[in-house]
Amino acid sequence: MSSSSIQTSNITDLKLAPEGHLKIDWVQAHMPVLNRVHEQFEQEQPFKGLKVAISLHLEAKTAYLAKVIQAGGAEVTITGSNPLSTQDDVCAALVEDGITVFAKYNPDPAEYKQHLISTLETRPDLIIDDGGDLVTILHSERTDLLEGIRGGAEETTTGILRLKSLEKEGSLKFPMVAVNDAYCKYLFDNRYGTGQSVWDGINRTTNLVVAGKTVVVVGYGWCGKGVAMRAKGLGANVIVTEIDPIKAVEAYMDGFHVMPMREAAKLGDFFVTVTGNRDVISGEDFDVMKDGAILSNAGHFDVEVNKPDLTERSKSVRTVRRNIEEYHLNDGRKIYLLAEGRLVNLAAGDGHPAEIMDMTFALQALSLKHVNDQYQRIGNRVVNVPYELDQQVALYKLESLGIQIDSLSDEQKSYLDSWAQH
Repeated sequence: MSSSSIQTSNITDLKLAPEGHLKIDWVQAHMPVLNRVHEQFEQEQPFKGLKVAISLHLEAKTAYLAKVIQAGGAEVTITGSNPLSTQDDVCAALVEDGITVFAKYNPDPAEYKQHLISTLETRPDLIIDDGGDLVTILHSERTDLLEGIRGGAEETTTGILRLKSLEKEGSLKFPMVAVNDAYCKYLFDNRYGTGQSVWDGINRTTNLVVAGKTVVVVGYGWCGKGVAMRAKGLGANVIVTEIDPIKAVEAYMDGFHVMPMREAAKLGDFFVTVTGNRDVISGEDFDVMKDGAILSNAGHFDVEVNKPDLTERSKSVRTVRRNIEEYHLNDGRKIYLLAEGRLVNLAAGDGHPAEIMDMTFALQALSLKHVNDQYQRIGNRVVNVPYELDQQVALYKLESLGIQIDSLSDEQKSYLDSWAQH
Protein backbone atom coordinates (compact mmCIF):
# COMPACT_ATOMS: atom_id res chain seq x y z
CA MET A 1 0.00 0.00 0.00
CA SER A 2 1.38 3.40 -0.97
CA SER A 3 0.99 6.12 1.65
CA SER A 4 1.50 8.82 -1.00
CA SER A 5 -1.38 7.57 -3.15
CA ILE A 6 -3.64 7.46 -0.09
CA GLN A 7 -2.74 10.98 0.97
CA THR A 8 -3.11 12.45 -2.52
CA SER A 9 -6.21 10.63 -3.78
CA ASN A 10 -9.77 11.89 -3.62
CA ILE A 11 -12.15 8.92 -3.39
CA THR A 12 -15.30 8.01 -1.49
CA ASP A 13 -14.08 5.46 1.07
CA LEU A 14 -10.85 3.44 1.31
CA LYS A 15 -12.70 0.79 3.35
CA LEU A 16 -14.46 -0.35 0.16
CA ALA A 17 -11.18 -1.73 -1.21
CA PRO A 18 -11.71 -5.46 -0.46
CA GLU A 19 -14.75 -5.66 -2.77
CA GLY A 20 -12.84 -3.73 -5.41
CA HIS A 21 -9.93 -6.16 -5.26
CA LEU A 22 -12.31 -9.05 -5.85
CA LYS A 23 -13.71 -7.34 -8.95
CA ILE A 24 -10.24 -6.66 -10.34
CA ASP A 25 -9.12 -10.23 -9.64
CA TRP A 26 -12.18 -11.55 -11.50
CA VAL A 27 -11.55 -9.57 -14.68
CA GLN A 28 -7.81 -10.28 -14.59
CA ALA A 29 -8.61 -13.99 -14.65
CA HIS A 30 -10.57 -13.39 -17.88
CA MET A 31 -8.11 -11.08 -19.66
CA PRO A 32 -5.35 -13.36 -21.02
CA VAL A 33 -4.18 -10.92 -23.70
CA LEU A 34 -3.64 -8.11 -21.21
CA ASN A 35 -1.91 -10.63 -18.94
CA ARG A 36 0.61 -11.24 -21.73
CA VAL A 37 1.19 -7.48 -22.03
CA HIS A 38 1.58 -7.29 -18.24
CA GLU A 39 4.39 -9.86 -18.41
CA GLN A 40 6.03 -7.99 -21.30
CA PHE A 41 5.87 -4.64 -19.50
CA GLU A 42 7.24 -6.07 -16.24
CA GLN A 43 10.30 -7.30 -18.12
CA GLU A 44 10.84 -4.31 -20.44
CA GLN A 45 9.81 -1.43 -18.11
CA PRO A 46 8.82 0.83 -21.05
CA PHE A 47 7.45 3.59 -18.78
CA LYS A 48 10.15 3.58 -16.11
CA GLY A 49 10.42 7.01 -14.52
CA LEU A 50 7.41 8.38 -16.40
CA LYS A 51 4.02 9.65 -15.21
CA VAL A 52 0.84 8.46 -16.93
CA ALA A 53 -2.58 10.11 -16.53
CA ILE A 54 -5.66 8.07 -17.42
CA SER A 55 -9.28 9.15 -17.91
CA LEU A 56 -11.50 6.15 -18.61
CA HIS A 57 -14.70 4.62 -17.27
CA LEU A 58 -13.37 3.67 -13.88
CA GLU A 59 -14.45 0.12 -13.23
CA ALA A 60 -12.59 -3.16 -12.77
CA LYS A 61 -11.34 -3.70 -16.34
CA THR A 62 -9.96 -0.18 -16.48
CA ALA A 63 -8.36 -0.72 -13.10
CA TYR A 64 -6.46 -3.70 -14.41
CA LEU A 65 -5.22 -1.66 -17.38
CA ALA A 66 -3.92 0.93 -14.91
CA LYS A 67 -2.09 -1.81 -13.03
CA VAL A 68 -0.54 -3.08 -16.28
CA ILE A 69 0.74 0.44 -17.05
CA GLN A 70 2.04 0.63 -13.49
CA ALA A 71 3.81 -2.72 -13.97
CA GLY A 72 5.64 -1.08 -16.88
CA GLY A 73 7.31 1.31 -14.45
CA ALA A 74 4.90 4.24 -14.59
CA GLU A 75 3.60 6.43 -11.80
CA VAL A 76 -0.12 6.25 -12.60
CA THR A 77 -2.91 8.69 -11.81
CA ILE A 78 -6.46 7.90 -12.90
CA THR A 79 -9.87 9.55 -13.01
CA GLY A 80 -13.27 8.68 -14.45
CA SER A 81 -14.56 9.73 -17.86
CA ASN A 82 -18.24 9.65 -16.83
CA PRO A 83 -19.70 10.50 -13.41
CA LEU A 84 -22.08 7.53 -13.37
CA SER A 85 -19.67 4.79 -14.45
CA THR A 86 -17.16 5.15 -11.61
CA GLN A 87 -17.20 2.30 -9.08
CA ASP A 88 -16.10 3.47 -5.64
CA ASP A 89 -14.84 0.09 -4.44
CA VAL A 90 -12.58 -0.24 -7.49
CA CYS A 91 -11.19 3.25 -6.81
CA ALA A 92 -10.35 2.24 -3.26
CA ALA A 93 -8.60 -0.93 -4.41
CA LEU A 94 -6.43 1.03 -6.83
CA VAL A 95 -5.39 3.44 -4.10
CA GLU A 96 -4.31 0.48 -1.97
CA ASP A 97 -2.26 -0.71 -4.95
CA GLY A 98 -0.33 2.54 -5.10
CA ILE A 99 -2.24 4.32 -7.86
CA THR A 100 -3.46 7.87 -7.29
CA VAL A 101 -7.20 8.20 -7.93
CA PHE A 102 -9.37 11.28 -8.33
CA ALA A 103 -12.86 9.83 -8.82
CA LYS A 104 -16.18 9.20 -7.09
CA TYR A 105 -19.50 7.84 -8.23
CA ASN A 106 -21.91 10.61 -9.27
CA PRO A 107 -19.98 13.73 -8.20
CA ASP A 108 -21.49 17.12 -8.93
CA PRO A 109 -20.25 18.71 -12.19
CA ALA A 110 -17.75 20.98 -10.44
CA GLU A 111 -16.12 18.12 -8.54
CA TYR A 112 -16.06 15.94 -11.65
CA LYS A 113 -14.24 18.70 -13.54
CA GLN A 114 -11.81 19.18 -10.66
CA HIS A 115 -10.97 15.47 -10.71
CA LEU A 116 -9.91 15.81 -14.35
CA ILE A 117 -7.82 18.87 -13.59
CA SER A 118 -6.22 17.28 -10.52
CA THR A 119 -5.20 14.31 -12.65
CA LEU A 120 -3.48 16.63 -15.13
CA GLU A 121 -1.83 18.64 -12.35
CA THR A 122 0.39 15.62 -11.69
CA ARG A 123 2.13 16.76 -14.92
CA PRO A 124 2.04 13.49 -16.83
CA ASP A 125 4.39 12.50 -19.63
CA LEU A 126 1.70 10.38 -21.31
CA ILE A 127 -2.11 10.27 -21.24
CA ILE A 128 -4.92 7.85 -22.03
CA ASP A 129 -8.16 9.68 -22.77
CA ASP A 130 -11.78 8.65 -23.28
CA GLY A 131 -13.92 11.22 -25.04
CA GLY A 132 -11.23 13.88 -25.18
CA ASP A 133 -11.77 15.62 -21.84
CA LEU A 134 -8.10 15.58 -20.80
CA VAL A 135 -6.98 16.81 -24.21
CA THR A 136 -9.63 19.54 -24.26
CA ILE A 137 -8.62 20.88 -20.85
CA LEU A 138 -4.94 20.86 -21.87
CA HIS A 139 -5.71 22.81 -25.04
CA SER A 140 -8.02 25.36 -23.42
CA GLU A 141 -8.05 26.40 -19.78
CA ARG A 142 -4.86 24.63 -18.61
CA THR A 143 -2.33 25.13 -21.38
CA ASP A 144 0.24 25.63 -18.60
CA LEU A 145 0.21 21.84 -18.13
CA LEU A 146 1.12 21.03 -21.74
CA GLU A 147 4.88 21.14 -21.24
CA GLY A 148 6.46 17.70 -21.06
CA ILE A 149 3.55 15.73 -22.51
CA ARG A 150 4.92 13.29 -25.07
CA GLY A 151 1.57 12.06 -26.36
CA GLY A 152 -1.22 9.65 -25.66
CA ALA A 153 -3.99 7.38 -26.84
CA GLU A 154 -7.73 8.00 -27.32
CA GLU A 155 -10.39 5.35 -26.72
CA THR A 156 -13.56 6.62 -28.40
CA THR A 157 -15.08 7.85 -31.64
CA THR A 158 -16.17 11.07 -29.91
CA GLY A 159 -12.67 11.75 -28.67
CA ILE A 160 -11.11 11.12 -32.07
CA LEU A 161 -13.53 13.55 -33.69
CA ARG A 162 -12.41 16.22 -31.23
CA LEU A 163 -8.75 15.37 -31.82
CA LYS A 164 -9.06 15.55 -35.59
CA SER A 165 -10.77 18.91 -35.27
CA LEU A 166 -7.78 20.15 -33.25
CA GLU A 167 -5.37 18.67 -35.78
CA LYS A 168 -7.24 20.20 -38.72
CA GLU A 169 -6.97 23.71 -37.31
CA GLY A 170 -3.29 23.16 -36.47
CA SER A 171 -3.80 23.36 -32.72
CA LEU A 172 -2.94 19.83 -31.55
CA LYS A 173 0.13 20.07 -29.31
CA PHE A 174 1.21 16.41 -29.09
CA PRO A 175 0.69 13.10 -30.93
CA MET A 176 -2.34 10.94 -30.16
CA VAL A 177 -3.01 7.37 -31.25
CA ALA A 178 -6.59 6.74 -32.42
CA VAL A 179 -7.14 3.44 -30.63
CA ASN A 180 -10.85 3.46 -31.48
CA ASP A 181 -9.97 3.19 -35.19
CA ALA A 182 -7.88 0.05 -34.74
CA TYR A 183 -9.28 -2.89 -36.68
CA CYS A 184 -9.61 -5.04 -33.55
CA LYS A 185 -11.30 -2.19 -31.69
CA TYR A 186 -14.19 -1.45 -34.01
CA LEU A 187 -14.68 -5.03 -35.15
CA PHE A 188 -14.83 -6.54 -31.68
CA ASP A 189 -15.16 -3.86 -28.98
CA ASN A 190 -17.60 -1.59 -30.82
CA ARG A 191 -19.68 -4.35 -32.36
CA TYR A 192 -19.65 -7.25 -29.91
CA GLY A 193 -18.82 -5.27 -26.78
CA THR A 194 -21.33 -2.47 -27.24
CA GLY A 195 -23.91 -4.85 -28.66
CA GLN A 196 -23.91 -7.02 -25.56
CA SER A 197 -23.27 -4.43 -22.87
CA VAL A 198 -26.01 -2.05 -24.04
CA TRP A 199 -28.60 -4.78 -23.68
CA ASP A 200 -27.09 -5.89 -20.38
CA GLY A 201 -27.67 -2.35 -19.10
CA ILE A 202 -31.18 -1.99 -20.53
CA ASN A 203 -32.34 -5.41 -19.38
CA ARG A 204 -31.03 -5.20 -15.84
CA THR A 205 -32.43 -1.68 -15.46
CA THR A 206 -35.91 -2.21 -16.89
CA ASN A 207 -36.51 -5.92 -16.20
CA LEU A 208 -38.74 -5.93 -19.29
CA VAL A 209 -38.94 -8.36 -22.20
CA VAL A 210 -37.37 -7.36 -25.53
CA ALA A 211 -38.85 -10.14 -27.68
CA GLY A 212 -41.70 -8.89 -29.84
CA LYS A 213 -40.95 -5.23 -29.11
CA THR A 214 -39.82 -2.66 -31.67
CA VAL A 215 -36.30 -1.36 -31.14
CA VAL A 216 -35.10 1.79 -32.89
CA VAL A 217 -31.31 1.96 -33.29
CA VAL A 218 -30.17 5.48 -34.12
CA GLY A 219 -26.95 5.25 -36.10
CA TYR A 220 -25.51 2.23 -37.92
CA GLY A 221 -21.79 2.56 -37.29
CA TRP A 222 -19.95 -0.34 -35.70
CA CYS A 223 -21.65 0.23 -32.34
CA GLY A 224 -25.06 0.52 -33.99
CA LYS A 225 -24.44 -2.70 -35.89
CA GLY A 226 -23.76 -4.51 -32.63
CA VAL A 227 -26.80 -3.06 -30.85
CA ALA A 228 -29.09 -3.96 -33.77
CA MET A 229 -27.65 -7.45 -34.08
CA ARG A 230 -28.18 -8.22 -30.39
CA ALA A 231 -31.70 -6.71 -30.42
CA LYS A 232 -32.56 -9.03 -33.29
CA GLY A 233 -31.12 -11.95 -31.32
CA LEU A 234 -33.39 -11.05 -28.40
CA GLY A 235 -36.40 -11.28 -30.69
CA ALA A 236 -37.04 -7.60 -31.37
CA ASN A 237 -38.30 -5.98 -34.54
CA VAL A 238 -35.46 -3.60 -35.41
CA ILE A 239 -35.63 -0.22 -37.14
CA VAL A 240 -32.46 1.69 -38.05
CA THR A 241 -32.27 5.44 -38.65
CA GLU A 242 -29.27 6.86 -40.51
CA ILE A 243 -27.93 9.94 -42.29
CA ASP A 244 -25.35 8.02 -44.35
CA PRO A 245 -26.90 6.41 -47.46
CA ILE A 246 -24.24 3.68 -47.60
CA LYS A 247 -24.81 2.63 -44.01
CA ALA A 248 -28.56 2.79 -44.60
CA VAL A 249 -28.26 0.36 -47.50
CA GLU A 250 -26.11 -1.89 -45.34
CA ALA A 251 -28.72 -1.88 -42.57
CA TYR A 252 -31.41 -2.73 -45.12
CA MET A 253 -29.36 -5.63 -46.51
CA ASP A 254 -28.70 -6.83 -42.97
CA GLY A 255 -32.44 -7.32 -42.69
CA PHE A 256 -33.51 -4.24 -40.76
CA HIS A 257 -36.19 -1.64 -41.52
CA VAL A 258 -34.73 1.76 -42.41
CA MET A 259 -36.66 5.04 -42.11
CA PRO A 260 -36.35 8.63 -40.84
CA MET A 261 -36.46 9.23 -37.10
CA ARG A 262 -39.78 11.07 -37.30
CA GLU A 263 -41.42 7.88 -38.66
CA ALA A 264 -39.50 5.52 -36.38
CA ALA A 265 -40.47 7.61 -33.35
CA LYS A 266 -44.11 6.55 -33.83
CA LEU A 267 -43.25 2.86 -33.71
CA GLY A 268 -40.48 2.31 -31.17
CA ASP A 269 -40.79 0.68 -27.78
CA PHE A 270 -37.05 0.96 -27.06
CA PHE A 271 -34.73 3.60 -28.52
CA VAL A 272 -30.91 3.38 -28.45
CA THR A 273 -28.81 6.27 -29.75
CA VAL A 274 -25.28 5.51 -30.95
CA THR A 275 -24.21 8.44 -33.13
CA GLY A 276 -21.79 10.65 -31.20
CA ASN A 277 -23.91 13.64 -32.25
CA ARG A 278 -26.40 15.83 -30.40
CA ASP A 279 -30.21 16.02 -30.51
CA VAL A 280 -30.72 12.92 -32.63
CA ILE A 281 -33.96 12.40 -30.72
CA SER A 282 -35.67 15.71 -29.98
CA GLY A 283 -38.91 17.65 -29.57
CA GLU A 284 -41.07 16.60 -32.51
CA ASP A 285 -39.96 12.99 -32.06
CA PHE A 286 -41.22 13.01 -28.47
CA ASP A 287 -44.53 14.41 -29.70
CA VAL A 288 -45.35 11.25 -31.66
CA MET A 289 -43.91 8.55 -29.39
CA LYS A 290 -45.96 5.80 -27.80
CA ASP A 291 -47.01 6.03 -24.20
CA GLY A 292 -44.33 4.09 -22.29
CA ALA A 293 -41.49 4.47 -24.82
CA ILE A 294 -38.06 3.84 -23.29
CA LEU A 295 -35.07 5.97 -24.34
CA SER A 296 -31.40 5.16 -23.87
CA ASN A 297 -28.05 6.38 -25.15
CA ALA A 298 -24.83 4.52 -25.87
CA GLY A 299 -22.87 7.53 -27.19
CA HIS A 300 -20.18 9.16 -25.07
CA PHE A 301 -22.00 12.34 -24.00
CA ASP A 302 -25.55 12.81 -22.71
CA VAL A 303 -26.57 15.05 -25.61
CA GLU A 304 -28.02 12.56 -28.09
CA VAL A 305 -31.45 12.58 -26.43
CA ASN A 306 -32.52 16.21 -26.11
CA LYS A 307 -33.39 16.35 -22.42
CA PRO A 308 -34.41 20.04 -22.37
CA ASP A 309 -36.99 19.35 -25.09
CA LEU A 310 -38.30 16.39 -23.10
CA THR A 311 -38.46 18.37 -19.87
CA GLU A 312 -40.25 21.24 -21.61
CA ARG A 313 -43.04 18.86 -22.66
CA SER A 314 -43.42 17.32 -19.18
CA LYS A 315 -45.55 18.31 -16.24
CA SER A 316 -43.46 16.21 -13.87
CA VAL A 317 -40.28 14.12 -13.73
CA ARG A 318 -39.61 11.46 -11.16
CA THR A 319 -37.28 8.51 -10.60
CA VAL A 320 -39.43 5.37 -10.70
CA ARG A 321 -36.65 2.80 -10.51
CA ARG A 322 -32.89 3.08 -10.19
CA ASN A 323 -31.56 4.66 -13.39
CA ILE A 324 -35.08 5.21 -14.80
CA GLU A 325 -36.61 8.68 -14.95
CA GLU A 326 -40.29 8.98 -15.84
CA TYR A 327 -41.24 12.07 -17.85
CA HIS A 328 -44.99 12.59 -17.45
CA LEU A 329 -45.90 14.60 -20.53
CA ASN A 330 -48.47 17.37 -20.60
CA ASP A 331 -50.81 15.23 -22.73
CA GLY A 332 -50.72 12.36 -20.23
CA ARG A 333 -48.24 10.07 -21.96
CA LYS A 334 -45.16 8.82 -20.10
CA ILE A 335 -41.70 8.49 -21.61
CA TYR A 336 -38.84 6.86 -19.73
CA LEU A 337 -35.17 7.86 -19.92
CA LEU A 338 -32.48 5.45 -18.72
CA ALA A 339 -29.34 6.55 -16.84
CA GLU A 340 -30.00 10.28 -17.37
CA GLY A 341 -29.28 9.79 -21.07
CA ARG A 342 -25.68 8.86 -20.30
CA LEU A 343 -23.91 5.73 -21.53
CA VAL A 344 -26.46 3.09 -20.60
CA ASN A 345 -24.00 0.21 -20.77
CA LEU A 346 -21.75 1.80 -18.15
CA ALA A 347 -24.01 4.14 -16.19
CA ALA A 348 -26.55 1.34 -15.74
CA GLY A 349 -24.28 -1.68 -16.19
CA ASP A 350 -20.71 -2.97 -15.95
CA GLY A 351 -19.67 -2.04 -19.48
CA HIS A 352 -18.23 -4.38 -22.07
CA PRO A 353 -17.42 -7.99 -21.17
CA ALA A 354 -13.94 -8.60 -19.77
CA GLU A 355 -12.88 -10.70 -22.78
CA ILE A 356 -13.73 -7.82 -25.12
CA MET A 357 -11.93 -5.13 -23.13
CA ASP A 358 -9.01 -7.54 -22.87
CA MET A 359 -8.22 -6.88 -26.53
CA THR A 360 -9.04 -3.18 -26.45
CA PHE A 361 -6.97 -2.43 -23.37
CA ALA A 362 -4.08 -4.48 -24.73
CA LEU A 363 -4.24 -2.15 -27.74
CA GLN A 364 -4.32 0.84 -25.39
CA ALA A 365 -1.27 -0.32 -23.47
CA LEU A 366 0.74 -1.19 -26.59
CA SER A 367 -0.31 2.07 -28.29
CA LEU A 368 0.90 4.05 -25.29
CA LYS A 369 4.26 2.29 -25.54
CA HIS A 370 4.33 3.05 -29.28
CA VAL A 371 3.70 6.77 -28.84
CA ASN A 372 6.30 6.92 -26.07
CA ASP A 373 8.85 5.26 -28.34
CA GLN A 374 8.01 7.33 -31.42
CA TYR A 375 6.59 10.67 -30.24
CA GLN A 376 9.39 12.77 -31.71
CA ARG A 377 9.03 11.12 -35.11
CA ILE A 378 5.22 11.20 -35.11
CA GLY A 379 4.84 14.93 -34.43
CA ASN A 380 1.62 16.66 -33.41
CA ARG A 381 -0.74 14.41 -35.34
CA VAL A 382 -3.51 11.89 -34.83
CA VAL A 383 -2.17 8.54 -36.00
CA ASN A 384 -3.62 5.06 -36.35
CA VAL A 385 -2.60 2.06 -34.30
CA PRO A 386 0.19 0.31 -36.25
CA TYR A 387 -1.29 -2.71 -38.01
CA GLU A 388 1.34 -5.00 -36.53
CA LEU A 389 0.05 -4.16 -33.04
CA ASP A 390 -3.48 -5.02 -34.17
CA GLN A 391 -2.21 -8.36 -35.47
CA GLN A 392 -0.19 -9.00 -32.32
CA VAL A 393 -3.26 -8.55 -30.12
CA ALA A 394 -5.35 -10.81 -32.38
CA LEU A 395 -2.65 -13.50 -32.30
CA TYR A 396 -2.45 -13.32 -28.50
CA LYS A 397 -6.23 -13.74 -28.42
CA LEU A 398 -6.11 -16.78 -30.70
CA GLU A 399 -3.35 -18.33 -28.60
CA SER A 400 -5.43 -17.87 -25.45
CA LEU A 401 -8.26 -19.75 -27.19
CA GLY A 402 -6.00 -22.55 -28.33
CA ILE A 403 -6.63 -21.67 -31.98
CA GLN A 404 -3.95 -21.88 -34.67
CA ILE A 405 -4.07 -20.38 -38.17
CA ASP A 406 -2.12 -20.80 -41.38
CA SER A 407 0.72 -18.59 -42.61
CA LEU A 408 1.95 -17.78 -46.10
CA SER A 409 4.89 -19.65 -47.60
CA ASP A 410 7.75 -17.67 -49.15
CA GLU A 411 6.45 -18.65 -52.58
CA GLN A 412 2.96 -17.37 -51.75
CA LYS A 413 4.36 -14.06 -50.43
CA SER A 414 6.41 -13.68 -53.61
CA TYR A 415 3.35 -14.40 -55.75
CA LEU A 416 1.26 -11.78 -53.98
CA ASP A 417 4.03 -9.19 -54.26
CA SER A 418 4.59 -9.70 -58.00
CA TRP A 419 2.78 -7.64 -60.63
CA ALA A 420 3.53 -10.27 -63.29
CA GLN A 421 1.30 -12.95 -61.78
CA HIS A 422 0.38 -15.96 -63.93
